[in-house]
Amino acid sequence: MIYATLILLRHGQSVYNKEDLFTGWTDVELSEQGRQEAKKAAFELKKLKHYPDICYTSWLKRAIHTGQIVLAEMGWEHIDCLKSWKLNERHYGAWQQRNKKDVKQEVGDEAFLQIRRGYYTSPPSLDDNDPRAAKFDQKYKEIPPVILPKSESLEDTRRRVASYYCEVLLPELEKGKTVLVSAHGNSLRALVMEIEKLDAKTIIKVEIPTGVPIIYKYDKTLNIIEKRK
Repeated sequence: MIYATLILLRHGQSVYNKEDLFTGWTDVELSEQGRQEAKKAAFELKKLKHYPDICYTSWLKRAIHTGQIVLAEMGWEHIDCLKSWKLNERHYGAWQQRNKKDVKQEVGDEAFLQIRRGYYTSPPSLDDNDPRAAKFDQKYKEIPPVILPKSESLEDTRRRVASYYCEVLLPELEKGKTVLVSAHGNSLRALVMEIEKLDAKTIIKVEIPTGVPIIYKYDKTLNIIEKRK
């Protein structure tokens, strides 16, 4: 018997996805294709009758707007939508806002793959005074600068996402709720690692497509009884 449901949704295509740029914590908008992907996700959830009790997003507008579009298309905007920077995308450091092909040509195939798809290696960090640093963004002004990343590996991203899962998401599932998380490719990969207890080698092969709901159904002891994607 299904007791609780967790819906993971990567934001629809962003304008940086469209241009093949590293985005990270850069706060960019959805492309038109991304908005359509969010609407398609809403149609799928509505068809499956998966109406969330609560929604969580990052502090980045491509994830926020995806969640908003989904709830609007479902006619389900009355629920709470809570936001946390801990669900932000992996911080890509000095690679942020750069073209992926240019970076690959600069660092070589092996280093590029190790950083982009690996688990332990981070991109080069931002300098302290780089204008792209999160400490210069007003929305992070209440967070101690020492906590804000200047670059992250997937391991770093998993650390903050896992704490949010345990402290915030899991208690809602324990109440038998249907929880929607609208977030990002790497923050959701980190969440999938935590949920499915995947190791560093296995997660390399995991892809999270834009705008496609991943649905976990749990029994009362929070064992996964079904996964749909």
